Amino acid sequence: MILVVSGTCTVYFICGLYMGAPTVYLPQLRKEPNSTVITDEMASWISSGCSYGALPWVFIHSAAVSVFGRKYTSASTFVYITVISIAFYFCNTPKHLLIFQISLGAPYSAALTVSITILAEYASPKYRGIFLGLKVATLYWGIWVSNAIGTFFHWKYIPVFGFVCSLYNLTVFLWPESPLWLASKGRFEECKISHRWLKGTGKIAEIELENLISTYSKAESLGEETNGNKLALKFFKTLIKKSFYRPLLVSFLSIAMYNLSGKIICSIYAIEIIKKISDSESTAYVAMLILDGVTVFSMYFGCLLIKLLRRRTLLFWSSSISIIFLFALSIYLYLVNISIFNENKIVSILLLVGFSISVSCGPVIMSVSLYGELVPMKHKREATVLISLFFIFLQSSLLKNAPFIFKYFKMHGMFLFFGVSMTTCWFLLYKYLPETKDKTLQEIEDYFKDVNKNSK
Repeated sequence: MILVVSGTCTVYFICGLYMGAPTVYLPQLRKEPNSTVITDEMASWISSGCSYGALPWVFIHSAAVSVFGRKYTSASTFVYITVISIAFYFCNTPKHLLIFQISLGAPYSAALTVSITILAEYASPKYRGIFLGLKVATLYWGIWVSNAIGTFFHWKYIPVFGFVCSLYNLTVFLWPESPLWLASKGRFEECKISHRWLKGTGKIAEIELENLISTYSKAESLGEETNGNKLALKFFKTLIKKSFYRPLLVSFLSIAMYNLSGKIICSIYAIEIIKKISDSESTAYVAMLILDGVTVFSMYFGCLLIKLLRRRTLLFWSSSISIIFLFALSIYLYLVNISIFNENKIVSILLLVGFSISVSCGPVIMSVSLYGELVPMKHKREATVLISLFFIFLQSSLLKNAPFIFKYFKMHGMFLFFGVSMTTCWFLLYKYLPETKDKTLQEIEDYFKDVNKNSK
């Protein structure tokens, strides 16, 4: 299992490495003599290109992971990452970099669809929450390493490091196929071998295996579609099922809380945001690395808390503290803007550090991971497509329009928007999010079915 988890997390690391690269290579390119002028419009497209480029790949990966399985879909993605890492090194102009960022959409889409599916299906319930949290932490670790390389060295060392990391992904050919996918195809003997390779032969693992085979044996006996035929009709029938759209809407809320917390904006546009707050470029680079480090270590600490605390307890306490810091930042920066206070760099950075710690311990590592647990197993393909599209559209829109938010709403307006948005998501999740700690995917799916029965 560790081999699978480490290989999957490496994809997130490389995606973070390359997503964070514009933060440092755009300032370097602008300082180079005789370089092409990079407008704010072009910079915003480069920063959001990865997210927009992922949109069409969501459909491709969601179909491929169902038809060809988790292992071989991952293998094709990992080989692709190795190739584009080489291409990244030879990019020299803003247009080349924009094309690269768009091409990065393929592995980013795989990280949101294939990799989350793998971590949810391959890991045992006891460790699933930790592994799903680690993947997000690893993404931000990649952003931190990218920013550190770009701060002290030329940005072309970033693709060199990414290429070396991509070679480890080739261990994918040693993985077993997903037990759930094998069961869905009626390959029950192979399912048993794969499940025991991943989770052992303990009592709990054997009960989980028995329930898995029982579920898909019934599906076969009832003649349910498991081969992908008549997808359009099946998709629309699925949409109107309460057991499908209720966990789907809760997943949308968790995704919205993550993106509307503003953490991804603060990471990708770290230098620009801190420069506007502190009015110092040297302070911006130092503060960026401090915030990146605090973010990564807070996420790993959050992964430990996931093991110790209930999901709801950790999510709602950490997000409540994050909301307080967002409103505090908005109020403080507004008072500075109207000249009530003089700007104090230490106060601004401390508030950003407090926000980064609280949001990283809970909402960032959990909000995205929760959908890996919530989506129903029988409709994982349909749910993954819709959730990934929602995630990518929301994130790409925020990244694309961030420079204009900075310009017209100022920093205090931006933090106020994120504070209000996060508060709205908090109340809705508090009402509808079930506890998923130490529960199998089948038990979580059964919870929503029981809710449906009780609501009749």
